[in-house]
Amino acid sequence: MFRVLMLHKDFPGQFRPLARSLMADARVELRGMGQREEAVVSGLRPHLYQDMPAVDPGTHPYLGNAADYIIRGQCALRDAVGMAQQGYRPDLIVGHCGFGDTLYLKDLWPDVPLVGYFEYYYHGRGADVGFDPLYPVTLDDLARVRTLNVVNLLGLEAADLGVCPTEWQRALHPAPFRDRLRVMHEGIDTDLARPGPVPAFSLPDGTLLRQGDEVITYAARDLEPYRGFHVFMRALPEILRRRPAAQVVVAGGDGVSYGPPPPGGGAWRDHLMAEVGPSLDSGRVHFLGPVDHGRFLDLMRLSSAHVYLTYPFVLSWSMLEAMACGAVVVASATPPVEEVVRDGVNGLLFPFFDTALLADRVVEALGRQPQSAVLRRQARETVVSRFDARSRAVPAWRQALSQFGCPMLPAV
Repeated sequence: MFRVLMLHKDFPGQFRPLARSLMADARVELRGMGQREEAVVSGLRPHLYQDMPAVDPGTHPYLGNAADYIIRGQCALRDAVGMAQQGYRPDLIVGHCGFGDTLYLKDLWPDVPLVGYFEYYYHGRGADVGFDPLYPVTLDDLARVRTLNVVNLLGLEAADLGVCPTEWQRALHPAPFRDRLRVMHEGIDTDLARPGPVPAFSLPDGTLLRQGDEVITYAARDLEPYRGFHVFMRALPEILRRRPAAQVVVAGGDGVSYGPPPPGGGAWRDHLMAEVGPSLDSGRVHFLGPVDHGRFLDLMRLSSAHVYLTYPFVLSWSMLEAMACGAVVVASATPPVEEVVRDGVNGLLFPFFDTALLADRVVEALGRQPQSAVLRRQARETVVSRFDARSRAVPAWRQALSQFGCPMLPAV
């Protein structure tokens, strides 16, 4: 029996498709560890860290994240020592190296191979930081951002193999480490995220949307500038003026996942509504708040045009799932979006800050619905051929793990 120890602070995180594959393989014993369980993997109860101390409020501001990651690494090490004392020793460790979970496991098991997931290497210039004039960058910011990579660098030094989900994310990492970094996306369930009929979709005000209605969609974990919410909102008055039958449906929370809150605090939604609300037909703009995955997929199946924006940053699963559902994606021409969306082939692109062109592209998508069938088909084919979990991502991961002795996928 080949033993795999898998770690993610929000278990299983990006490893859900891989974890399911390993759990289904009778030749593999999979154990999971993390701070919390984000999603259930059938048959697996991950070990969750207990009594994780908080970061000392007096910690140097550059080191707040690093301190949190070090504490998490200590908790993982402490609990791994307990497992070792009961006779457990993995044959392979697979973990996200960005949050500290894997930080010290090589000190306990120096001969056990470590395959690390490296999601993002921070840069003070040329990526997310400094991209938006909304957030002016100071020298202090540059120093802080450089320090954010402390745990990443320790992870790169320890890993026997690193994995990045896109070419651009790999290219962010220091050149001396890139040879050990392989590009493999974690995968999208395209059997679940697929086109299909949608029953009447109920909105908070009681409006019912049906397939064939003109529906513009936007979705993000939180409605904030990192995912272009401010650009989207500023384009809406012109879009709604030119498309009097369109309804706009926005899914996402009012917190912040990545950047700071707006000046004066509060939610970016309120801040942007105060700015553009007087110019909006607000009865046609519907905020759902956070939605569950099934409702999100129904929204994508219903969508006439799905708007996705991001700073140069990590690529959202939501964009790939929208494409897999056959949505016409109108997306910002930023990396790593441009690795996936080809303008006029499987979606429509526009410069991130160009609200006028965003409006034009959405109106174009809405006005060419009969011709959009090709875009929709190509969008789904792109995701199925490159990102499908079952046929693409999981086999690639299993092939990569096999170099460390993990059994290959059984022949079909």
